[in-house]
Amino acid sequence: MENNINKIDDSKLNEILTVSATPHIRSANTSSKIMRDVVIALVPALAASFYFFGIRALIVTLVSVITAVLSELIFQKITKKPVTITDLSAVVTGILVAYNVPVNIPLYMVAFGSLFAIIVVKQLFGGIGSNFMNPALAGRAAIMASWPLEMGSFTAPHAKLGVDAVTVATPLAGGEVTLMDAFVGNMPGTIGEVSAVCLLIGAGYLLLKKVISIRIPLLYILTTVVMLFLVGIPANELLNQVLYGGLILGAFFMATDYATAPVSKKGQIIFAIGCGIITACIRKFGSLPEGVSYSILVMNIATPLIDKLTTPKSYGRGGKK
Repeated sequence: MENNINKIDDSKLNEILTVSATPHIRSANTSSKIMRDVVIALVPALAASFYFFGIRALIVTLVSVITAVLSELIFQKITKKPVTITDLSAVVTGILVAYNVPVNIPLYMVAFGSLFAIIVVKQLFGGIGSNFMNPALAGRAAIMASWPLEMGSFTAPHAKLGVDAVTVATPLAGGEVTLMDAFVGNMPGTIGEVSAVCLLIGAGYLLLKKVISIRIPLLYILTTVVMLFLVGIPANELLNQVLYGGLILGAFFMATDYATAPVSKKGQIIFAIGCGIITACIRKFGSLPEGVSYSILVMNIATPLIDKLTTPKSYGRGGKK
């Protein structure tokens, strides 16, 4: 006996249904608007780097951004894929790669990092939203693995590069810096991590625009502080640990990456706590003074598993008949 089901031909069905990939939630926000807000939020840190490190900071950032954009454009042209450079995601990646390197790094090295981030980590996995780890941090890790000496050579603020510039230790590596200097950015470090106040201004803008949530950054920083205290860092040095290094930059601008962080609230809590634990362990027990980049990359890899374990069940399923 035939089922009494009304059949609708394909043309009529297409008029009724729009078939597309999830999610199906409509929003006024677009990738380009979100990335534009991130670029705006990163400007204060760039201004600080220009003030403390001079024109070289702008040159490194410009080289990184141009390489990122051109890499994406050329790859998409060669593979005959839609060109997406207008969404500004490549610009954001280029800026963040530059923010994770010393100001005196050779330009071809930062260009390599941006190329690796865009081609290997982003485009080969399907483009924006399909990458399995943060492209900028992967680019930094590639530079670090290839040129560790150059990545560990930092210049004092206001030093004239090539004239009186000297390699100095960052605060996490034993350099002495006051809390006020660390807060405003008057200390050696990578281009984008030195000024806590400028990073917090940018983070505040993203929170105000609701581009990011406070959940991951706050839990990440708090977990790092608690873990450092538990492993023996004195209480009077915990604020230093927040202001020194890339914790604020990583927590607000890279751990919150939509594509590589869990989607559920419970998953984001697990992700942030994992980042904090790993960061604290590397800082205390590792051979590297900083652990932010590697902690986020490790948790990026764990994100699919976290999502699998924390994603709510589909509506209308799971109950007993």
